[in-house]
Amino acid sequence: MPNGQWILGDLFEKDYGHAGSIKKLWDMRWRFPCSKGLYPFHDGKYEDFEPIFTHLIKNDINDPYDDMYTDAFLPTAQDLTKQAEQMEGRDKEKAKSLYLRANAVLRLARFPYIGTAAKEQVFEVQKQVYLRGSRLWDVPIEEVVIPHAYTGPHDGKDIPLYLRVPTYASKERKAPTVLLITGLDGHRPDNTERTNEHLKRGWATIICDIPGTTVDCPADKRDPLASDRLFSSILEWIKDEGRFDETKVLAWGLSAGGYYAIRLAHTHRELLQGVVGHGVGTHHYIGREWLERVGKHEYPFGLERAYVNKYGYKDFEEVKERCQREFSLVSGEGEGVAVVGQGMKSCRLLLINGVLDGCMPVEDSMLLAEYGSPKEMRFIKERFHMGYPEANSVVYPWMESIIEAPI
Repeated sequence: MPNGQWILGDLFEKDYGHAGSIKKLWDMRWRFPCSKGLYPFHDGKYEDFEPIFTHLIKNDINDPYDDMYTDAFLPTAQDLTKQAEQMEGRDKEKAKSLYLRANAVLRLARFPYIGTAAKEQVFEVQKQVYLRGSRLWDVPIEEVVIPHAYTGPHDGKDIPLYLRVPTYASKERKAPTVLLITGLDGHRPDNTERTNEHLKRGWATIICDIPGTTVDCPADKRDPLASDRLFSSILEWIKDEGRFDETKVLAWGLSAGGYYAIRLAHTHRELLQGVVGHGVGTHHYIGREWLERVGKHEYPFGLERAYVNKYGYKDFEEVKERCQREFSLVSGEGEGVAVVGQGMKSCRLLLINGVLDGCMPVEDSMLLAEYGSPKEMRFIKERFHMGYPEANSVVYPWMESIIEAPI
C-alpha cells in the first residue's frame, strides 16, 4: 500500500495455509461452508461432496486445473441428474432439488476458472442441467441470445443472457429490473437465490457474464472499454424488449463483476437508477504489491492462472507488470479507462464488502470516495470477501429504497 499499511494489517502477510493442498483446503476452509450449503456449495448437499473430496485427498489431486480434479465430480453430477430426470413426473419438488444439487456439483467441477477444455465441457453441461431443472419452477429461467449492436472489431456478435421475469410483466405493466453482473468463478447458472429474492419483490433479473471468464461473453478481454460496448447493447435491448421498466434499472456487480459495475455506474449513469459494487476491485487489486500476496489469502485456489487467462496476458509476471496500468479505473493510461480517476460522475452507487477481504482489498472501495460524486458505503467488520453473511441484508433494502422511490 503506497505510503501506508493495508487495512488487513498482519493478515496481508499471513499465509492462510491451504494453498496447494486439497486436504488442507477441505479441512480448513471448505468443509464447514459445504455442511451449511454456503458459497460455493449453495444448492448443494454435504453428502454429495464429502465422497468427492475424500477421493481427491486420497489420490493427492491438488491442482484444480488437472482433468483428474474435474473428472472426480462428474459421476456424482451424472447420477444426480439421472435421478432428477426420473423424478420429474413423480415428485416435482424432489426433482427440482436434485437438479440444483447436480448444478452445484458441476459448479465445483469447473471451479475456480473455466480454463481447460474439460471445464468448458462441464460448463456446457451445467447450463443444460440448470435450464432443464428451472423448467420445473413456477417462474423458470429464460435463456436469450441478443445481438451485440455495438460490437467492436474483436468482440463477438451475440450476447447470451439469463432472464427471470415476474409473470405479470408486460408492455402494460413493466417490471423493475436488476442487471446481475457475475464474477470470476460464479456465472449465469449460479444465482438462483438472488433471482428468488428479486421475484419476491416483483423484480426481473437479467444475468450476464463478464469479459474473459466464460467462452460465451463476447467482449474483448484485452480491451478495457469492451464492457462499455457490451452494456450499451444490453441496456438498449432492455429498453426495447417490452417487459422491463427502463426507468427502474439497477445493476449489481459481484466480486470481479463489481469492477464492471463501477465502470457502468459512471459510463451509463443516465440509464441506471443505482449500482451495487459488491466485493469490488478498482485499482489496488491488480497492483504488483497486492498480487504478490493474493495467492496466500483466503481464496480457495491461487488466482494467478485465472488472472492470466481472464485478462489475456502471457504469464503472471506480465499481469503484475501491466494489468494495473491498463485496467485501473483510477490510473489506467488508455483514453477513457480511468473513469473514476478522471472525476466522472456516477449514478447512485453502493459499495459493500468485508473489511478483511483478501481477494479485493476494501481500499479499492474506499478509494472511490475521493473522486467524482458522493458514494454510499457499508463495510462489515471481521468479514472476508463479499462481507457475507450480512452483506445481502444491506443490499436488498438499499435497492428497495430506490425502486420504491417515486420517479
